[in-house]
Amino acid sequence: MTQPSSPSPTATYRLQLQPDFPFAAAERAVPYLAALGVSHLHLSPVLEAVPGSTHGYDVTGHAAVRAELGGEEGLRALAATARAHGLGLVVDIVPNHMAVPAPLSLNGALWEVLRDGPASRYAHWFDIDWDGGHGGRLLLPVLEGRIGDELPRFRVERGLLHYGEQVLPLRPGTELLPLPRLLEAQWYRLAWWRLARTELNYRRFFTISELIGIRVEDPEVFDATHGTVLRLIREGVVDGLRVDHPDGLVDPGGYLARLRAGTKGCWTVVEKILTGAERLPDGWACAGTTGYDALRHIDGLFVCPQGAGRLFSHYRDFVTPLADEGGDWDETVRRAAYEVVEHDLAAEVERLVRTAARIGERVPRPGDHAPWALRQAVRELLVRLPVYRPYAGEATDTARAAADAAMLRAAAERARATFRVPEEAGAVDLVHDLVLGRFGYDADGTDGAQSEAGGAGAPGPDAVEREAVETDAVDPDVADFAARFAQTASALHAKSVEDTAFYRYPVLLSACEVGGDPGEPALGPGTFHEYCARLQRDWPESGTVLSTHDTKRSADVRARIAVLSECPDRWRDVLNVVADGREVADGAVRVDPLVAWSAWQTAFGLGASAAGGPTAEQLTPAVLKAVREAGLRTTWTEPDAVYEEAVAEFVRSGPCGPAADQLAALEAELSPYVRANVLAATLLHLTMPGVPDLYQDTEREYAALVDPDNRRPARCDPGPLTALDDGAAPVGLSAEKLRLTATALRLRRAHPEWFGAAASYEPLAAEGPAAEHCVAFVRAGRVVTAVTRLSLRLRETGGWWDTGLRLPAGGDWRELLTGRTLAGGAAVGVDSLLTQWPVALLVRE
Repeated sequence: MTQPSSPSPTATYRLQLQPDFPFAAAERAVPYLAALGVSHLHLSPVLEAVPGSTHGYDVTGHAAVRAELGGEEGLRALAATARAHGLGLVVDIVPNHMAVPAPLSLNGALWEVLRDGPASRYAHWFDIDWDGGHGGRLLLPVLEGRIGDELPRFRVERGLLHYGEQVLPLRPGTELLPLPRLLEAQWYRLAWWRLARTELNYRRFFTISELIGIRVEDPEVFDATHGTVLRLIREGVVDGLRVDHPDGLVDPGGYLARLRAGTKGCWTVVEKILTGAERLPDGWACAGTTGYDALRHIDGLFVCPQGAGRLFSHYRDFVTPLADEGGDWDETVRRAAYEVVEHDLAAEVERLVRTAARIGERVPRPGDHAPWALRQAVRELLVRLPVYRPYAGEATDTARAAADAAMLRAAAERARATFRVPEEAGAVDLVHDLVLGRFGYDADGTDGAQSEAGGAGAPGPDAVEREAVETDAVDPDVADFAARFAQTASALHAKSVEDTAFYRYPVLLSACEVGGDPGEPALGPGTFHEYCARLQRDWPESGTVLSTHDTKRSADVRARIAVLSECPDRWRDVLNVVADGREVADGAVRVDPLVAWSAWQTAFGLGASAAGGPTAEQLTPAVLKAVREAGLRTTWTEPDAVYEEAVAEFVRSGPCGPAADQLAALEAELSPYVRANVLAATLLHLTMPGVPDLYQDTEREYAALVDPDNRRPARCDPGPLTALDDGAAPVGLSAEKLRLTATALRLRRAHPEWFGAAASYEPLAAEGPAAEHCVAFVRAGRVVTAVTRLSLRLRETGGWWDTGLRLPAGGDWRELLTGRTLAGGAAVGVDSLLTQWPVALLVRE
C-alpha cells in the first residue's frame, strides 16, 4: 500500500448533502460533530449535479461546486468553520460517469458531442462506440414510445429540438430540414427507452442509461474532470477523498497512481467491494477500501451458524421456493447472472462480441468463430466469475494477477463444458486470452498470441503472470476488449448479486448486504481476528463502515434481524401466527410467501416500539423495491400494477396493521439481545483497525431501509449529547449508543497513535465454557475492547459461568463506561465485566 503524506482521519462522519441539507446546514452541525469526537466530515459529491439530486452522483459538470448546495463560497465557509473546530473535510468524487440529464444542456460536454459528433472536442471524453450500429450515431433512448408514435411531440424552436422537457442540440445546418430528415441528420439517434437494453452504444453506469461512462484514463479527461477537486485540495479546503466505483474504470490502479500524484498523497479510500477471500491489489495508491469488507466481518459475528441453518429450514417450509428462485443460494445467483447478462447487459455483451469477432477475422489461427459461439463464450465466462472484476493484468500486484489468471482459467474450463461440440469451444480460448490481454501482433503482422500456452485449458507457467504478449505492435481492440470485459463483469456482479439475488434469497435479511454472503452468513471470532490482523498489517488506514447511503438496511436494523438466527423456532411461531387467517378474497391477487417472509422480517428489523412501530410510509417503498428488484412477479421496466397494489395492501394490513402487535411482543422478548448486538457492533467498528466512517445520525439508534429512506436529511441534534456530557445517565438504547460512540471517538482523537498505522492489534482470548461468546482484542497495548456475541444463545446455555478474560499485565485498567478499575495480569470474570453493559472499553492507567 502507499501511505498518505498528510495525517489520516481518526474517524469520519458522512453527511448526505442535498438541497434540503446544503453546506450551510452542515456548517451548523460542525460544533456538535466536533464534540462527538470525529476528526473529519465526509461529504457526498459536491460538484454540479442534476437539479434536486439527493445524492450527487449524477454529475453534470466538473468545473464548479454545486450551486444548489451553496457553491464554492458555501463549501469554503463550511471548511473554515470545520477547521476552526479542529475538523477536516473528506469529499466523495465520481470519476466513472456523468449524468445524461434533462435538459441535456446541463451536461455541457455531452451537449457538444451530440451537436458535433465524433469531431467534437469532447468526443474522447465518453466511451462511445460510434461504429456500433445506428449509422455512426449515438443512441439516445429517451423517448417514451416508438419514434413514429412520438413524432407529433417534437418541435424545433430557436435552433433547438424539443421533446417534452428534453431539449437537444441540432447539428449545424440541419435546422430547416423537414422533421423526419432532421432527425436522421443528427449525430444522435433518438429511440424508445426500451431499446437501451440491446442497442445502446455508449458505456453506462451498471444498467442506468441516464449515467454515461467517461474515459478518465485519458490524461486530458482526467485533468478536466479533476481540476476543481485537486485545486480545492491544494488550497487546503479538502483533506481527503472517497473514490466512487473504481471497478468501472479501465485501469483503476493507474487512475489511483495519477490521483495520488495530483493530491500529493492525501488520504484516499476506494469503494471497492471485496468478495470472499478476495484482497485489494497491493499496489493501489490508496489507504484502502471504504469498508464493506469490515461490515461483512462485523455482521457475521452476530449470526448463529446453527440457528441460521434452522432458519433456512423454516424459510423453505414457509416459502417453498424453487432452487434457483431462492431455494439455493448458488443456484439463485447463477440464474440471476444469466438473466442480467442476457437481458439487462445485452448491449454490453454485443459490443464485446463485435470486438472479438473483428480480432478473429484479422488473425486466421485463433479466428473463424461464429458470432453465436463468441457470444456464448463471453456470457459463460462472465457468469462464472466469483468477484466483481478480474485484475489479471494489474502490473502493480503480480500475486493478485496470478490468482486472477488462475480464477479465469478455472472459469474458462467450466465455460468450455457448455459447448456441445468441443471444437466450437475454441471460442472460449480466444475470449479467455483477450480478457487477460495476452494477445497481439508481431512486427510483421503475424499472429503473436502465446503459442506456448496452448489455449485457455493448458497455459504455460510463464503465461499465468504475464500481463501481455511482448510485441512491437499491440492491437488496440485487445486492450479495449480486456477493459470492457472487466467493466461489464463488475456491472454484472452488482446487478445479479446485490440487486437481484439478495432480494430472491431473504432467509436472513441482515446477511443480504453489500459485500455480504447470504449463503454463508455466519463468521466466527477466529475469522474476525484474522481479518483485523491482516487489515492492521496491510491497510491500517482503510475505511470501515456499518451503515452507508447504499446499505439496504442500516446497522441497527441488521443487528435486530440477526438475533432471529439465535431463535429460529420463535420466529417461525410468530410468522405462522401473523400469516394465519390472512386468506385473500376470491379473485384477489395473492402475495407470494417470499414477499411475506421478507416484509415481516423487514418490519421486525425496523422495530415495533423504538419509533412507534413500522409505518406503511417507510416500509411499503422498501418492500415494493425488493419485489421489483427480485424480478419474479414485477420489475422496474415491466411492472405489474395489480400485483404491486396487492403487495402494498399486504404491507398496510399486515406488518403495519393490527397483526404487528405480535412483532412488538417478540421485540420486547428479544430487546436485551438486540441491545447487545447493537452496542457490540458499534464498539467493534470504532476500535478495530481502520478509520471508522459513521453515517449521519447513526451515533444513536437508527432504523433506515434502502434508499431513498436512508438519504433523508441529517438531524445532527446536539441535545442528547449535551445532556450526557452534563451528567445525565444514558436511558434507553439510543442514549447508550450515543454514550458509547462519543466515548470511543474521543479516545481515538485523543490518542490516534493507539489506533493508527503504527499501532498493533492482538486478539485477547477468553477462557472458560462460554469463551466463544466473548470477542476481545488489545490495541497498541493500551486499549482493550470486549463485547458479547450471540447473547441469546449465551443465556440459553446458562450464561458466562466461570468464563474469564485475563487483562494484559503491566498496570491497572480503567473501564470507561462504568469507571471501574481492574487489575492487569489477572483473570476478570466476564459475567461481571459485561453485565451492566454488554460491552467494555478499557484503557491502561
